[in-house]
Amino acid sequence: MNLDTLTFSATPFSARKVGNRRFQVINCLMLIVLLTDCQFLMAQTTDTVQAPFRRFPTIPPFSLLKVDSSGYLTKDNLKKNHATLIMYFSPECEHCKHQTQDLLASIDQFKDIEIVMATLLPYNEMKEFYNYYRIADHPNIQMGRDEKAILPGFYKIRSLPYLALYDKKGKLITTFEGSQKVATLTNAFNKGN
Repeated sequence: MNLDTLTFSATPFSARKVGNRRFQVINCLMLIVLLTDCQFLMAQTTDTVQAPFRRFPTIPPFSLLKVDSSGYLTKDNLKKNHATLIMYFSPECEHCKHQTQDLLASIDQFKDIEIVMATLLPYNEMKEFYNYYRIADHPNIQMGRDEKAILPGFYKIRSLPYLALYDKKGKLITTFEGSQKVATLTNAFNKGN
């Protein structure tokens, strides 16, 4: 082996190895900081973005397939100068069933309130629910299928039943997630009107 023909790097091998390791550690630390910042920013934006119903506190422009499938129930079909209760439910949800039973048992307290029951579940399940609870016997209750899933995004619904209460002018009073006592609902309507 002829030492004259060998070329040496300006940096000895052990120094290059240490330099590469230092470079790798710095890169890893920068990547961790970058990912942490991204997660923090993503969490911050999702927490601070308001649900549309907060920005537009009026009855939303919904379109629900009616139970008789003859057409669509919209905001324009609601009686003017009446308070409105929008209840988003699932026919399979036990809490929704109990909320419906409670509303029907106290329907006299809601005689001047338009009740709109909306679901995303299949039409046949909605219709069974409608027939089982004899919703047709109550002219102030209308039911429909939210085929385009507009309302869950509008309200950012996380649990059912979801209740949105509006005054006679169509302005939001309050919302509730989960079953509520009839007294809670009537008190909210009384304060809002």
